[in-house]
Amino acid sequence: MDISSTNYMLAAAICTTVAAVALKVSESSNPDHIPSVGYSSWPWSYITSFKYVGNAAQILQEGYAKYKGAPFKVPTLNRWIVVVGRQHLEDIKKSTDDELSLIEAANDSAKVDYLIGPEINSNPYHISVARIHLTRNLGLYYPAIKDEVHAAFEELLDLKDNAWKSVPAVETIREIVCRASNRVFVGLPLCRDHDWIDLNSRFAVDVATDANILNMFPKFLVPLVSKKLPNTARGIARAMKHLDPIVKERLRCAGDREDDWSDKPNDILQWLIDEKQESSTRQLTLRVLTINFASIHSTTNTFTQALYNLAAYPQYVGPLREEVDAIIREHGWTKEAIASMRKVDSFLAETQRLEGVLTSSVQRKAMKDLTLSDGTFVPKGTHLCVPTYVVHRDSAVYDNPVVFNPFRFSRLCGDGDASARHQMVGVTQDYFPFGFGKHACPGRFLAANELKTMLAYILMSYDVKFEGRVSRPTSIHWDLNVIADPTVRVMFRKRTRN
Repeated sequence: MDISSTNYMLAAAICTTVAAVALKVSESSNPDHIPSVGYSSWPWSYITSFKYVGNAAQILQEGYAKYKGAPFKVPTLNRWIVVVGRQHLEDIKKSTDDELSLIEAANDSAKVDYLIGPEINSNPYHISVARIHLTRNLGLYYPAIKDEVHAAFEELLDLKDNAWKSVPAVETIREIVCRASNRVFVGLPLCRDHDWIDLNSRFAVDVATDANILNMFPKFLVPLVSKKLPNTARGIARAMKHLDPIVKERLRCAGDREDDWSDKPNDILQWLIDEKQESSTRQLTLRVLTINFASIHSTTNTFTQALYNLAAYPQYVGPLREEVDAIIREHGWTKEAIASMRKVDSFLAETQRLEGVLTSSVQRKAMKDLTLSDGTFVPKGTHLCVPTYVVHRDSAVYDNPVVFNPFRFSRLCGDGDASARHQMVGVTQDYFPFGFGKHACPGRFLAANELKTMLAYILMSYDVKFEGRVSRPTSIHWDLNVIADPTVRVMFRKRTRN
């Protein structure tokens, strides 16, 4: 439904009132034995919850410093969240899903059951498909990723001679990421379709917008209100129009040519079909959209932040180019070549350390009463998280933690396991932008290969600088999100060689 400005203000007022009541009702689930940051009693806790929306990092830093890594709680607009220290990561890692659930925590925040469909959480087989195939087939589909990244940059930048060209950074990077990702998700030619790119770029925003509205309402009203929110449903309908003929053709081929399908697609859509758990266009569309939802915006944000670092710190371009030029000259554009780019990997890892997409991560919901290893009692229904943004800036963990040091991780790399720990896909108690434990992001290996290929291609092919500024733009903080400034324009020209 399109809401006029007057009706929107009225709706916002109603939602705020409802949220206040909901927070009051939620006092019954307030873990009083855990200390708070800000006000801890209603209605004053509501003031802190509004501050948290725009200043989550500051509030998390305050609690982390005050309680020395011990658990503390903060009020958000619709629930209390208990923030635990990095020493509790092992507790989370060892827990079972019926003790601490990532899926239920995410569903409470994103309202996936109501906006996309309950089957996404009740049978999340797409996660295991992504975890197995995205890792196992990385070498097979890397040429396609490289091809799409190169083609997308050339087409979107369309540079002439030696002239500089200004482009909107976030918008341009999002389209390149969407194309490269969907080359693996749905293949050619759909990955280059402008409407498909647009709907997937919008879908995550639509889900987030609708979820934020639903989060203003108490649980008993969510099913009713969700039926009045059209954004997500409209995106699903658009996607089904694109995928319907593809799904039907692939199902026909699977039936007619199962034993002799020499040109069988090697993408996520086909892997989902091969699982034979779902076969309708709508079911498969929801899975593909969910995978896009989980990957495109986080990858876009990470690379845009890296691009801003490249433009802000030109002194590091030379060492990065030396590495890329030498490796590509010897090995070409291969998965093995990308894997050996230690400095490129480190540059991206350091970007994620300082400008990761979330101020807190490793989110879980307690499905039963439990006690952490330090004796902290966590009641059923409690939401937990770890303050990623603060841990990554902790001087007890990193030297000069607020300084961007692009080769911090490459200098730590040795051989074997030690090297893997300090790569951008590594998951440790010191570095966890991709989560932690068995639920660490299954698509991080695909994301890392896309990010490294994009950065390496820029280094080989272009010069980069900001338009109208020299210093790095400040990120935007909204609730848990850390967002690359979408108003910044970056200038490209063909690489000048000395």
